[in-house]
Amino acid sequence: MLIAGVILGAGASTRLGQPKQLLPFRDTTLLGWAVRQAEASSLDRVLVVVRSDEVAASLRPERAELVRFDDTDTTCSASLHAGLDALTEDTDGLMLLLGDMPGLTAAVIDTVLDQWRADPAWAAVTSYTDRPGHPFVFAAGAFQHLRTLHGDKAVWKLVDAGRARSIPVDAPLPGDVDTWDDYRQIVT
Repeated sequence: MLIAGVILGAGASTRLGQPKQLLPFRDTTLLGWAVRQAEASSLDRVLVVVRSDEVAASLRPERAELVRFDDTDTTCSASLHAGLDALTEDTDGLMLLLGDMPGLTAAVIDTVLDQWRADPAWAAVTSYTDRPGHPFVFAAGAFQHLRTLHGDKAVWKLVDAGRARSIPVDAPLPGDVDTWDDYRQIVT
């Protein structure tokens, strides 16, 4: 089964006021760390959806492929559509990853991926010890439906509608960065 990871890294960072993808994290950036974790996982392909030249230039991917996204729609769904467009016909599944979630490790990605491969579902959400969160995994049969979604929290509608199976992970949900307070909590 060929599973592609799609990292959403084309957001506008409106709540932060500057590109959060470029914020320093460890020896790289927030997005650089997310790419590194995906590349260290057992995902077959890693696609990184980016909008700006500056963000693209900041990345040093080893095996990840950059997907340029120039649409004026800055929502997560629009970035997801760009990732879907970059998939090959032999892709059996897609893991949706956030570029601003540095606590998501390659080990967690592999745990979710292994469980999904053992029992593929149309859609699956990671169920952490405190609440559900990313990554999501979708079978190829869901791709057409994903293309109909719009907005920033659109994939969550699938969870709310009971369309996604839960994949348990024995850890709390890693934080993501939307505000300066979020960033300060992650880097301290």
